[in-house]
Formats: sequence, structure tokens, C-alpha cells
Amino acid sequence: MEKLILASASPRRREIFNMMGLDFEVIASNSEPETNTKIDIETALLEVARAKAFDIYSKNEGRVVVGADTVVYKDGVILEKPKDKDDAFSMLKMLSGDKHSVYTAVYVFSKDGEKGFVSKSDVEFYELSDSEIENYIKTEEYKDKAGGYAIQGKAFRFVKAIYGDFYNIVGFPAAEFLRFMNF
Repeated sequence: MEKLILASASPRRREIFNMMGLDFEVIASNSEPETNTKIDIETALLEVARAKAFDIYSKNEGRVVVGADTVVYKDGVILEKPKDKDDAFSMLKMLSGDKHSVYTAVYVFSKDGEKGFVSKSDVEFYELSDSEIENYIKTEEYKDKAGGYAIQGKAFRFVKAIYGDFYNIVGFPAAEFLRFMNF
């Protein structure tokens, strides 16, 4: 099989692709479309992942290009990457003591056509005190993380339960992708 192109600058996705043992290169997409909040979350995320993949595929036709987009979703609100410490605090406060969903849309372009899927995992957090949240934010781990936390990092201590694929929460549903692609 030819080398895949991962249309993402995410170091977490790169780690997951390495873990899957795939032959790939990274060509980060410059496309950052807004998530359409007027349609259902899964369709909106597929549109974003498709745009990222197409941005790279249009310059590498015939190659297999994989784009993805991950968001945290709670009570109809999309929690993307926090803008700053205050935004991260607000997000973590919102997630405290409750369940939320993590969605990752994956979209693939190849010479055989295009296809995509959405993976959903639910995460339940313990009740978090303001000082717990503030101490976490001081680590700066929240930066560049959907929902303001890294489950694979120091935020593991917030997690009461996971329902679904752990790697989806990290940023890419590895097992589902391998099955989707018949690898």
C-alpha cells in the first residue's frame, strides 16, 4: 500500500498513526472552516474533516489523504480549543461532575473516491473544585486541546468513566479507522 497523507498538524494524531503502524507522511491542511452549528453535529464535523482532507488531496490527487476534526460537545455546545486560560477554566467548569461527548470526524480521499465516518465517545468527569481546575490550567496542558483538557495527560485524574474509544478522545479513533479502511 502506498504512503498515506495525514492532513493534520496534531502531534497526537501523528502518535496514533505511528502506533497503528501505518506508512504515512504529514502535510498539514491550512483549511480551518468554521463548524456549522445550524446542522447536526456529526454532519457539521464531517464537513470540516472533508474540507481539511480536500485541501491536501487537491494538491496530491491519486494519493490517500486522511483529514480529521475532534470536538468536545456538551448540552448542544461545541467546545473546541480554548482561546485562553479563562476560556479553559469555563470549559472545565462546564464539564465538571457530568458527562460530555467527544466526536471525531474522519474523512478520506483516494483515487477510488471519498468517504468518511464519525466516532463518538462519552466521558464522565468527577466534580472538580476551582483549585483543581486552576492547578491544571497552570500546567498549560489545556492549550491546543478540544474542551481544554488532555485525557492522555494530567487530566486523567478528572475522569470517572469512559464509554467508547479512548483514542477517539485523544484525537483519532484508531481501531474504527483500521476497520473502516479494511487494513
